[in-house]
Amino acid sequence: MLISQIMTPEVIVASPNDTLRSAARTMLEHDLGILPICENDGLIGMLSDRDITIRAVARGLSLDDTRISQLLGTEARYVFDDQTVQEAAHEMKQFQIRRLPVLDRENQLVGIISLADIVMTDETAATEALAGISQPA
Repeated sequence: MLISQIMTPEVIVASPNDTLRSAARTMLEHDLGILPICENDGLIGMLSDRDITIRAVARGLSLDDTRISQLLGTEARYVFDDQTVQEAAHEMKQFQIRRLPVLDRENQLVGIISLADIVMTDETAATEALAGISQPA
């Protein structure tokens, strides 16, 4: 089965110039744990609720003055919409992540896939991914 068949196509994104408070409000409003960060129609990173609470709040950074770009780390992991669900599960396992942005072959963000999406369609792939995600880093 292809990722495009099970991904969530509606993706809420933020700009690297948005504040952390703005990102947190977006996450709250849409019940999100992760937010793709896009610039010039391209994915440049992912911001998680954990990034905001652990990397920003715990360090005493101002939610109103700190821009998302100040917290973005390494390049975001992603998959392509024409890859298989098993490939997405392998990527999740390898990098211990539960959600992946989905790009088309023109590198445009077209969706997001979660471990929960995989659980609903391929229990074997989901079990393998979860085993890897659950391992200590």
